Amino acid sequence: MEVIPLREGFGAELRGVTLSDVAASDTAYAAVRAAFEEYSVLVFRGQEVSDDIQLAFSRRFGPPETTKVGSMGTGSHFVILSTFGPDGKVVPSDHRQQLRAKANQLWHTDSSFKRVPALTSILSARIIPEHGGETEFASMRLAFERLDKDTAKRLENSFAWHSYAHSRSKVAAGLATTEEVDALPPVCWRMVWRNPVNGRGALYLASHAYGVEGMDAEAGKALIEQLTEAATAPGVSYLHQWKQGDVVMWDNRATMHRGRPWPAHEGRLMIRTTISATEADGVASVSPPSSQAAE
Repeated sequence: MEVIPLREGFGAELRGVTLSDVAASDTAYAAVRAAFEEYSVLVFRGQEVSDDIQLAFSRRFGPPETTKVGSMGTGSHFVILSTFGPDGKVVPSDHRQQLRAKANQLWHTDSSFKRVPALTSILSARIIPEHGGETEFASMRLAFERLDKDTAKRLENSFAWHSYAHSRSKVAAGLATTEEVDALPPVCWRMVWRNPVNGRGALYLASHAYGVEGMDAEAGKALIEQLTEAATAPGVSYLHQWKQGDVVMWDNRATMHRGRPWPAHEGRLMIRTTISATEADGVASVSPPSSQAAE
């Protein structure tokens, strides 16, 4: 396996290994897992991807999430990110599927709004638009390491509240359904996630984050926005330009990402699997010290 760094400090393309190799071989998995812990974003090009292959690869990294209510793919292990309707045609720009795609254009980390957060997401390109539709990544590990020591220490002992309804409300009122709001109440996580393998800390933020425990609402919101802007400043991100057969996986503990716009009349179909974080991935270290933390 050849590792080709994509940005200084994070992101790598892996050559000479396939998803099937990782699913079948302990040696291949160990090599890819080591690269994942080091680089946070991994790119596999020219893959022959099916749902079965993607799921077998994904299972290597931990338990796959079951797709939440309200999403395409509900009840399965696949999140279907599609702008195609049942008739095979691209849905209008004001359709809920298009609005959900716009919500994914906010900087976020997957599943921070769930009771069990995510370790990694694996995204495969099935149908890509001719223009735009890239995915952009920011290293929250490097963002944390750019902070002064006092701020870093304070954030490591701070907790933020995350809500799916909050991020969706930024795009359109009612985009999160009543069923989704009921199923996904706000959750609280430490604002720094330390990698248990290498000890490096990363800011744990997202567009789902709306407040900081112990701060008034406006001050907490301002702090989240300030940290997000610094972490995603021009020149620090990796922009992945999709090609047919690409698969990208990323560490939700150590990155934020966002989709980039594309012409609404051009269809896009991506399939995502998401792996839940476990004790081995450090999930206990980001849990609040008490389940009674006040909203």
